[in-house]
Amino acid sequence: MPRSKRVLVTAGPTREHVDPVRYLTNESSGRMGFEIAAAAARAGHRVTLVAGPVVLPTPPGVVRIDVVSAREMLAATRRAFRSADALFMCAAVSDWRPRRKRQGKWRKDGEREDIAIMELVRNPDILASLARRKARRLVVGFALETGDGATRARAKLRRKGVDYIVLNDHTALGAERSSVTILSSDGSERHLGRRAKRALAEVLVRLERPSQARAR
Repeated sequence: MPRSKRVLVTAGPTREHVDPVRYLTNESSGRMGFEIAAAAARAGHRVTLVAGPVVLPTPPGVVRIDVVSAREMLAATRRAFRSADALFMCAAVSDWRPRRKRQGKWRKDGEREDIAIMELVRNPDILASLARRKARRLVVGFALETGDGATRARAKLRRKGVDYIVLNDHTALGAERSSVTILSSDGSERHLGRRAKRALAEVLVRLERPSQARAR
């Protein structure tokens, strides 16, 4: 992104409440997304950061929108994407949520079984939803995988219709350093060995749409 753009970044986990005090979530710290937002702001871009529940300071020069659930993140991201030139979808959005949230605390008193069953429904796919509307905008997704992650990440890139997927593994969770592989829709790959997330972010915010990169 060589010139000043309007950059949208999502970061952190989402929480899907079971009752007023319990929820489903994941181990995402939000650090990678916050580093990307900070790097984009340092590069002179106008940055909006949609953040799930994390304990991180807002980077200088960044407009921050706090959300909790996947559906709240979808609504906030859709609004911000209307005026964005680029999206870095770094948030670890919960795939599922309880079919219903209990109004009161779920108590074991009165439960006759030792096993509880909770019905879950699928959350909206924020990345795929926005990628369908991207036109000529840059859209970068992230994939945290275990095992044969490259194959799944490549399939995710095609399925969601994004420009890039940034692949990492579970060792990135909560860590200050990480290794990533950048998979491009033009079939190319670039591996960035273990380094500080700030350094990774500096590389990521310089990405261009694959067609533009080939033309240079």
